[in-house]
Amino acid sequence: MQSSPPAAPAPARALSGLSEAEAAARLRRDGANDLPSQRRRGLAPIVAEVMREPMFLMLVAAGALYLLMGAPGDALLLLGFVFVVIGITVVQERRTEHALDALRDLSSPRALVVRDGVHKRIAGREVVVGDLVLLAEGDRVPADGILRQSSHLAVDESLLTGESVPVRKRASLAATTLDRPGGDDLPSLFSGSLVTAGQGLCEVLRTGTRTELGRIGRALAQIEPETTPLQTETGAIVRTLARVGLGACALVIVLYALTRGADVLAWKQGALAGIAMAMALLPEEFPVVLTVFLALGAWRIAQRRVLTRRMAAIETLGAATVLCVDKTGTLTENRMTLARLAANGESLDCTASGAALTPPFRAVLEAALGASRAEPFDPMERALHAAAAQWDMAPRSGRLVREYPLSAALLAVTQIWEDPQTGVWRAAAKGAPEAIAQLCRLTIAERAALTARVGALAATGLRVLGVAAGDLPAGELPATQPELQLRLLGLIAFTDPLRAEVPAAVAECRSAGIRVVMITGDYPATARDIARQAGFGDAPAVLTGAELDTLTDSELAARIGAIQVFARVVPEQKLRLVNALKANGEVVAMTGDGVNDAPALKAAHIGIAMGKRGTDVAREAADLVLLDDAFASIVNAVRLGRRIYDNIRKAMVFILAVHVPIAGLSMIPVFFPSWPLLLLPIHIVFLELIIDPACSLIFEAERAEADIMERPPRRRDQRLFAQPAIAVALLQGASALAVCLAIFVFRRPDHGAEAARALTFAALVVALLAIILINRSWSRSALAMLGERNPALWWVVSGALAVLAVAFFVAPVRALFSFAPLHLPDIGWSLLAGLVCLGWFELLKRTPWWRALQGRRQRPG
Repeated sequence: MQSSPPAAPAPARALSGLSEAEAAARLRRDGANDLPSQRRRGLAPIVAEVMREPMFLMLVAAGALYLLMGAPGDALLLLGFVFVVIGITVVQERRTEHALDALRDLSSPRALVVRDGVHKRIAGREVVVGDLVLLAEGDRVPADGILRQSSHLAVDESLLTGESVPVRKRASLAATTLDRPGGDDLPSLFSGSLVTAGQGLCEVLRTGTRTELGRIGRALAQIEPETTPLQTETGAIVRTLARVGLGACALVIVLYALTRGADVLAWKQGALAGIAMAMALLPEEFPVVLTVFLALGAWRIAQRRVLTRRMAAIETLGAATVLCVDKTGTLTENRMTLARLAANGESLDCTASGAALTPPFRAVLEAALGASRAEPFDPMERALHAAAAQWDMAPRSGRLVREYPLSAALLAVTQIWEDPQTGVWRAAAKGAPEAIAQLCRLTIAERAALTARVGALAATGLRVLGVAAGDLPAGELPATQPELQLRLLGLIAFTDPLRAEVPAAVAECRSAGIRVVMITGDYPATARDIARQAGFGDAPAVLTGAELDTLTDSELAARIGAIQVFARVVPEQKLRLVNALKANGEVVAMTGDGVNDAPALKAAHIGIAMGKRGTDVAREAADLVLLDDAFASIVNAVRLGRRIYDNIRKAMVFILAVHVPIAGLSMIPVFFPSWPLLLLPIHIVFLELIIDPACSLIFEAERAEADIMERPPRRRDQRLFAQPAIAVALLQGASALAVCLAIFVFRRPDHGAEAARALTFAALVVALLAIILINRSWSRSALAMLGERNPALWWVVSGALAVLAVAFFVAPVRALFSFAPLHLPDIGWSLLAGLVCLGWFELLKRTPWWRALQGRRQRPG
């Protein structure tokens, strides 16, 4: 809620305000006062983006191919997958956009302007150059401008500078140009900054993209987002397997027909074999796995209060090696807290549990409260009231006689109160220590001692104010503050406190092999102290922005690995630091909440913005948005990112493994004219009903491995389809294929072709289920994993076995599958063979070589 507006300025020709006609003309000329932002995407652009992915185009092409070859069922199956995956992606994208809409509350504040001599409240986007804007405590500045009239105006510019302490503003009728953000006693005001004290009248000079916010936002357009390695690698695998599948399809058709007489019947049967071969090899599961896992992963991360704007960044998050964080609002709470009281040469840690407020310290706090407003907006005055409530101090009573406000000449505020019992007038003052020293008329020695105490507190990153008090005779008061007779009581020191969860989150990042780096616009002493509290080390290495400017790119690359804190950094330097880390081969995650973070957020591999306090520009530049602004949520996102990548890899290995026996049983009979086709399209459709739920449901729902946050980040260039993973998949598939072929070869002479096909198919189905079970975890045994809850697993297993039983024992269905009646003992032996053929992988999990290959510590299986 905004405070009451200040009184209208005294009539003046230069400050009379625009007419409505002039304002409308300038709005048409300059455009709306909007910050740079991405337009909200509609349904059609989202669908078009999805359909441009090569993997989806391949699914459509495969479905069309089957349709042309006379297999409409298979075509509809593949095309059905296309629509399912598109639907999931669209729903997730739309949810993300709707959630972001709920966060758009900062960029366009309401504004109180003077139009035609009348106060009028309008939308911030309607403010134009030349408008006179009335500002009061709690208002958000809607555009860049010059302060023309002021009553002790102070502004929080931390969104632009990273400095959480408000800055004083001084009115100027002569100024015509804007200064840079930051610094006291300047007339410049900037869009997005917050008025923390006082009132003022601002003349707008710049709006929209011409503001300081807009200038930083334009830098985002020059940074192109990168394609993640998983997208690139999966796309290449899909294209390769698609070409192999289509080539194998044509080869099977020709070979089958030529080796069996080349008559019409042979060509038809060859076409069926080719269709089965293509279905066995075409990688329709890969896009399902990639898109569904990332979409559901984004949903899971959202349950942890992290909004995913770009789902592809989820898998990159698990590879992050450096986390760049801003201090204000990210590591700290962006609120002032009373940290210390100093009196009579002693100090009190106000943050310590059970701290006792002795009389000297109580006197300091009472005087500081006496110099504050009863209902404060200034963050330091709010901190004083919170401390008073902590010690059950009663609010000040009595009548406020007079206030001597803070001014540029004397950086202190004094309030005179009348004691309700005695009628004595008491003065209470707080302000810059040097101003309080002036009011108290300290000697040179006393000033030196005060300066030393202030320096000691400031070195620990604290904001220090002096406090004084004095009794005055009732009656006429001096005209100015310096005429007051006050005595020094002590000092008060404030801190922007560290978030409670930060040290544990930083420690977990370290155990996960992620280096945390602070990049802030704050002072080195403050930044170093916060870094120490956060767990960066007892003496974290600091590099300032000024020192950064003296380094060449090569010198920066050589030093950046040893620096933990970068202080007094401007936005352009943040972007340079992120680029230097990327050039060193780091996978960079960048967190931030201010507009000054936005270019670096977009340049980083993973940009993480704050949702509550962050700007629209920062949120739209980021890949992830922390809805609760909790630093610990970053660690949760990293853990989930690693889990998602792990599960994608397991699913990919499963897909490769199961396609080996399916492809082998489809192709091998082609080379033996006396063999019948072992797998027909209906068989493969049934197998797909096992494979696809396993990919999209079972492996996606698997929990993270116990040591997932104790492994180093995977290399940026590490391939999803690395040689060990491919070798494991091929060996698993080859084991299942060997058992299935052995069953067919040994059972065919005694049972006939159709019975042998049925027994082979039974072994194949159970082998596929076994591949699911052994790949649920690569560190724990399949038997141990049976105790881990995964409802989808049991639905798939029980459903597959039930349908297999129907195919064996229901005559019409058995005929559709081209099976012959079977005896139960034969079925039992086939099922057992399919189950035990992969026992070697369970033994492999227990070997030190396998654990070392996975980057794991030795754990009991």
